[in-house]
Amino acid sequence: MDFVAKARAVIAMEADSLRDMADRVDVSFAEAVQLIQTSMENRGKVVIVGVGKSGNVGHKIAATLNSTGATAVVLNSQNALHGDLGLLSDGDVILALSYSGETQELLELLPFLRSFDVKVIALCGKRNSSLSRAADITLDTSVMREACPLNLAPTSSSTAMLVMGDAVAMVLLEARGFTESDFARYHPGGSLGRALLLKVGDVMRREEKMPTVPLSARVLDAVGQMNRTRSGACLILDESGKLAGIFTHGDFARGYEKDPAIGGAAICDLMTRNPISLTEDSLAVEAVKQVGEKRIDDIVVVNAEGKPVGLIDAQDLARLKLV
Repeated sequence: MDFVAKARAVIAMEADSLRDMADRVDVSFAEAVQLIQTSMENRGKVVIVGVGKSGNVGHKIAATLNSTGATAVVLNSQNALHGDLGLLSDGDVILALSYSGETQELLELLPFLRSFDVKVIALCGKRNSSLSRAADITLDTSVMREACPLNLAPTSSSTAMLVMGDAVAMVLLEARGFTESDFARYHPGGSLGRALLLKVGDVMRREEKMPTVPLSARVLDAVGQMNRTRSGACLILDESGKLAGIFTHGDFARGYEKDPAIGGAAICDLMTRNPISLTEDSLAVEAVKQVGEKRIDDIVVVNAEGKPVGLIDAQDLARLKLV
């Protein structure tokens, strides 16, 4: 058996199901997001109900909503009938998950949910199912077939339900004006949260640890400054003290391979002009982004006049667990 080919077939089948689902998204989706947004504005929450694999998907959808500032809880269908309905309040929105729309435990719970002033949004693969008919809005998560070779194990269908939940959460995020700063408030313990909370000025090496040489310097002068400050780069300043360029240990190593006498060369001939720079009040996440996208190890921090006030080394970001 060609395991690689089989794996690719499974992934392709699920991807095709998602593309088909994307083509079917209609005004019902917009109405669902608006229902949830209105509930949020009135201090309501999203209550997610599902059984089996749908229940597992529901936990992930709830986690995504909570992490993006939309309060969500998972209601266990069995425990709901033994006191857990107490977490439900008027004005909440129910996300009911069932691919078949005929899950008995869920259907038995619906009348009790309806005793509250709530709206029900079904994530369902069967438009004419009992759940779909009982819901205020149905989001169609139907698939042509499961990726399971027996067409039995929930695979394409559970993926479709999960992605539809992600779509709801992400569109709701934008509709509510959720920002990077908001995201950081809910993720203070992770590297991304720290990067979003910290400013460049909080992580940069300041002037005493920032190697600099004038435009008239030689390469050995720059290397000496880098060794003195244990830095991987040296900043080159013009006559007014503004940033003219940057020279790194990598530049030196590459230049030495071509000419072992590079130490006596003028730094202005070998420096990188107009290097990537940020301001002191930029978010640290921007430094992380630049290091990753531009594949560089050093970022210069400049003030409003274009004069260097600090240097960020990729090793500093790693040491602070920002990357």
